[in-house]
Amino acid sequence: MQLSVVIPCLNEVETIGVVVRIAREALVCEGLSGEVVVADNGSTDGSQKAAMQEGARVVQIPARGYGAALRGGIEAAQCDRVIFADADNSYDFGELGKFWSALDAGSDLVVGTRFARGGGIIDPGAMPWLHRWIGTPVMSLIGRILFGSQLTDYNCGMRAITRQAFTRLQLATSGMEFASEMIIKATLFRMDIREVPIHFHKDGRNGRPPHLRTFRDGWRHLRFMLICSPRWLFIYPGMMLAAFGLSGMLALLRGPIHIGQIGFDTNTLLVCSMAGLLGHQLISLGIIAKFYAVQIGMHPASRNADFLRSIFRLESWAITGAILSLTGIALLFLGVLLWQKTGFGPLSYPNSLRLVIPAVTMTMLGVQIIFNSFLISMINRSSV
Repeated sequence: MQLSVVIPCLNEVETIGVVVRIAREALVCEGLSGEVVVADNGSTDGSQKAAMQEGARVVQIPARGYGAALRGGIEAAQCDRVIFADADNSYDFGELGKFWSALDAGSDLVVGTRFARGGGIIDPGAMPWLHRWIGTPVMSLIGRILFGSQLTDYNCGMRAITRQAFTRLQLATSGMEFASEMIIKATLFRMDIREVPIHFHKDGRNGRPPHLRTFRDGWRHLRFMLICSPRWLFIYPGMMLAAFGLSGMLALLRGPIHIGQIGFDTNTLLVCSMAGLLGHQLISLGIIAKFYAVQIGMHPASRNADFLRSIFRLESWAITGAILSLTGIALLFLGVLLWQKTGFGPLSYPNSLRLVIPAVTMTMLGVQIIFNSFLISMINRSSV
């Protein structure tokens, strides 16, 4: 057989028979030998029987969730190439020839696009206004920014994938975020991804609410995207905070700064210290997250990870942290000596804080570097 059609199903008795029939007819029409697999996720309305009556092979997937059902269905498929779409008759399997052609041309993953920007068509009422104009376009834009993918429809549920690519991706999510995980990992692993335009129809559920929950599932998609991008979640914000904090501290160490009628002094110096420490901690978390993502297979090995690994040596960074901490402690000791000269009496706070704040900052930063270095070594096994 050449192509497996996989359909995840949960209580879709109204439409599953029609969808299976269309899929089987499309295989014949395209001259392809194949099968239709319905990945049933615990239907109680007779969906299984309706699917089998139309010639589908039904496999039971006990783990609940859209991602779990699709993963189980693809694993049960007998062909090396798989196309899948929802069971609500909103996607037309009559268009599977486009996906087959793209796979046959060498693509690892083929994703449909419903939007006019990519050549797709959306029937009136087929997609809620919030999803069509805000949710999916925003998620797709975020995906393009975070991962460099040029797809116009991150949430399209009609896709095709090769067995080899599916095995390599090691997909793990069980919910709706499975759709994002597939694209993100395929992009990170530099697979051949192509987009084909499709016609998106109004589903045939006759008033039954969809399984998708707008805000819950939207948040799960966004959360997963951020988790998969340590650069944007940790490193870039950390670099901005660190740059702001360091530049502000260096400017204020020489004395107050006035811009017009606004004056900046030791209070601002304290805020800059906080920004610098937070920035360093975020950058460290980003490095740790990147190493961990490579270790567990969420990210492939990359030049960035190799560069970070090449410049990291536990002993070197621990010594750097120790030097910073000892310098900060020395400055604190100097502050105590200056305090002693006043007989341990009242101090001029703007002047004394200009010494104490950098001293405390250097001490804390050094301690953070030491312990973060040990944590990075625990994650980055090659440095141990």
